[in-house]
Amino acid sequence: MEEFDFFNKLTTDEQTYLIENSQYIELEQDFTLFYQGDICSDILLLQEGKVRLSIYGDVDEVVPLYEIQAGEQCIINTSSAISKTPTIATAKTLTPIKGRLVPSKIIEHLMLTSHSYQQFVFSFFALKFHALTTIIEDIKFKKLDTRILEYLKKQNTKIIKITHIKLADELGTSRVVISRVLKDLENKNFIKLYNRQIEIL
Repeated sequence: MEEFDFFNKLTTDEQTYLIENSQYIELEQDFTLFYQGDICSDILLLQEGKVRLSIYGDVDEVVPLYEIQAGEQCIINTSSAISKTPTIATAKTLTPIKGRLVPSKIIEHLMLTSHSYQQFVFSFFALKFHALTTIIEDIKFKKLDTRILEYLKKQNTKIIKITHIKLADELGTSRVVISRVLKDLENKNFIKLYNRQIEIL
């Protein structure tokens, strides 16, 4: 649990309380932790690996919201477990993961008794809400070709190894749309398309 900043600030009794009342788990890649609309009873404290939260639309549309990684917990998971309300997204592992599942009543107790844990939780709420706001702004105000180029440039390499399906998944659209926009960008000499690779010109 050393991955979590708040853990070392807990008292010995609080650390023992958290460990003894949580379950250690290891899960494989592409495992669905919960589906959109589920009500969570436990909260994941992620110790290793990555998890992605995505919203699924009615016609095979997927909008990725954010990712959580080692030392983080999910605000959607947390809010569902504490408020007993349905989740607004689906959580799926991007890599094999390790972590601890903590019952909501244990988390509620820590929020009431531990100032360091309160700070930890609210800092992640602020961070992830900022990520959600950025996504909304991108979808509402930026054209897809701009979003594609920005994503490619963030990879910090001239040659990006990625499939059209993977890129569509990353940007929350369909493979057909991605392929069409990529071809248009190639015709405008912004990129060069190869098999499973894209070169930034």
